[in-house]
Amino acid sequence: MADTLDSLETRPPEQRERELMARLPQLVARAKAAAGWSRILRDVNAADITSRDALATLPVTRKSELHALQKLQPPFGGLNTTPVGQLARLYMSPGPIFDPEGRGQDWWRFGRPMYAAGVRAGGLLQNCFSYHFTPAAFMVEGGAARIGCGVIPAGSGQTEMQVQAISELRPDTYVGTPSFLKIIIEKAQEMGADISSMSKALLGAEALPESLRTWFADNGVPHVLQTYASADIGSIAFETRSGDVRHPGMVLDEDVILEIIRPGSGEPVAAGEVGEVVVTVFNPDYPLIRFATGDLSAVLTGVPDSPCGRTNTRIKGWMGRADQTTKVRAMFVHPSQVHEVARRHPEIVKARLVISGRMAQDVMTLHCEVADPAAASGAAIVESIRELTKLRGEVRFAAIGSLPGDGKVIDDIRDYT
Repeated sequence: MADTLDSLETRPPEQRERELMARLPQLVARAKAAAGWSRILRDVNAADITSRDALATLPVTRKSELHALQKLQPPFGGLNTTPVGQLARLYMSPGPIFDPEGRGQDWWRFGRPMYAAGVRAGGLLQNCFSYHFTPAAFMVEGGAARIGCGVIPAGSGQTEMQVQAISELRPDTYVGTPSFLKIIIEKAQEMGADISSMSKALLGAEALPESLRTWFADNGVPHVLQTYASADIGSIAFETRSGDVRHPGMVLDEDVILEIIRPGSGEPVAAGEVGEVVVTVFNPDYPLIRFATGDLSAVLTGVPDSPCGRTNTRIKGWMGRADQTTKVRAMFVHPSQVHEVARRHPEIVKARLVISGRMAQDVMTLHCEVADPAAASGAAIVESIRELTKLRGEVRFAAIGSLPGDGKVIDDIRDYT
């Protein structure tokens, strides 16, 4: 039997897609009842949004825009459909950015990554995410309540007390950042404390290089998995395993529709190509529709069925930031400007702006994939570059499919030495 939290995770992919698309019109209609979404989706007929193609016509709302939206209409930019006084908690992240939490069970959908990491009913975990202002610790609390395991609300800091709690209360799982787990293990070794009960870890909020994963295995925590989540969305994707074998990539949450788009645009990229993570989340209190995270990733293609039984799409995990804004000759150049140049010239299939040279001697070249270079107007494209960026740029034509599929719209290769 599949070792999954519920049967949704093992649905045939075609059934999952059909059921997610069937839920879209209701989600859009509910969102439009909120003032902020009503403004963003004012020309959208909810009943028409029944497919990925229809979804792709909707505007992208970027995480980078939240601060301005929230200042315009405090505290959540009018994106919440549940009144503030009926929410369970309100959080504040640097910026500040405010995030809501509703009252539903496992509101952040964190039970799935925790279950995949080996958390079970009757177990005990040490929750080392911060309980101060931000939601990560409460994501864990919600998942633990759904699964039915106990929680040591350790938070972050006070390393000696962390070690004492593990050695005396004997939790089987650590949940928190990779860097703090390493600090705890090193402190336990220094103190000569036995923390061997804690053989599993679910890690997030930081990168986890393979060298550190190996270090954990060599130092008593062999079962380590990552989760990919954010303070506005909750769980997006997570790693899985069968026994000691970790499966490729991260499997998507069941209440998320994922798109990978070309940074600076709203256009989905081809399967397997790197782009910006955009999610639509079925959250009744805080629906997010085509919400651009600012993170880069790619859908894994050609992946065999996972032995864990989960059938959802897998992504490569976090691959960097999508905001490639850079400064050229004292002027900011944005991926959206590159996208607009390409939009004005339909012969451009794909564009990549390369900044080369040395500081103060910048050379800006727009590499354009076109089917027929002889039919493309380099002079007209140069003029569009100048009009949109207020900078002089060159154009170089390339064959279809020759530009890298690494998600970069602006590639800064200047010599900064």
